[in-house]
Amino acid sequence: MSMKNSAQARRVLKLGLPAGSLQEATAELFRRAGYRISFGARSYYPTIDDEEIECLLIRAQEMARYVQDGVLDAGLTGYDWIVETGADVHEVAELVFSKVSRRPVRWVLCVPEDSPIRSVKDLQGKRIATEAVGLTTRFLQQHGVEAKVEFSWGATEVKPPRLADAIVEVTETGSSLRANNLRIVAEVLQSTTRLVANRQSYADPWKKQKIDDIALMLRGAMAAEGKVGLMMNVRRADLKRVLSLLPALKNPTISDLSDKDWVAVNTVLDETIVRHIIPRLKAAGAQGIVEYPLNKVID
Repeated sequence: MSMKNSAQARRVLKLGLPAGSLQEATAELFRRAGYRISFGARSYYPTIDDEEIECLLIRAQEMARYVQDGVLDAGLTGYDWIVETGADVHEVAELVFSKVSRRPVRWVLCVPEDSPIRSVKDLQGKRIATEAVGLTTRFLQQHGVEAKVEFSWGATEVKPPRLADAIVEVTETGSSLRANNLRIVAEVLQSTTRLVANRQSYADPWKKQKIDDIALMLRGAMAAEGKVGLMMNVRRADLKRVLSLLPALKNPTISDLSDKDWVAVNTVLDETIVRHIIPRLKAAGAQGIVEYPLNKVID
């Protein structure tokens, strides 16, 4: 083996995975994308069944900075932390998943229910506690408001009204805010998970291809969520009626069978409608109907 080929064989992509609340959701997404990640009890170096990838667990809050500095070639973090740190990274893909749901998380400005503060302007000269100091400061500047923004080390929801007049906190469902008798005054930012890359790493053809491949598989896994495949045999005479019942992502695939009077129909649809549509398909003449799970849908 030449030195060049030997160097290529040793190439490794350094990939950052978010530690904490997103850790398990990230591992599950990678599993559905075809990668198996295992976490050691006390290790910050998860193993992955791809010898060309080396994983490191990093807090999402720090991920973009380490990717920017080249400590990592790529990593998954929230758009909020990219904005908060001001990191200069290349955004490869948006991946809309979180620890609870498949929708963006929201950073919101909150005050106690009985607070006289009704708008952002009312925060002039007030004290605000948050983990996202930079994000909050820029938001206030956009509204022409000067306030004292303090970093919160945790339990931010319990700080008003004694320790702060208001907080800026992240929420998915709003349940924690309601439990602490807080009222939302304004939305500061919506955030989703992003796969980001170091700009120099992404300029390297091998690393770019590796990162793009990961992005493609992760997108495919997300696109397949909540969807199933459906295949069936249909008489040509019944085909038009059967096709009219199928709300497919694109036109269904229709294949000839050995019996020229029959065709095979294959399609993808939302799992929630399967129990309603299969009886209608059977009534319309479809036979041999098979439902099967999907791991990935690649456009």
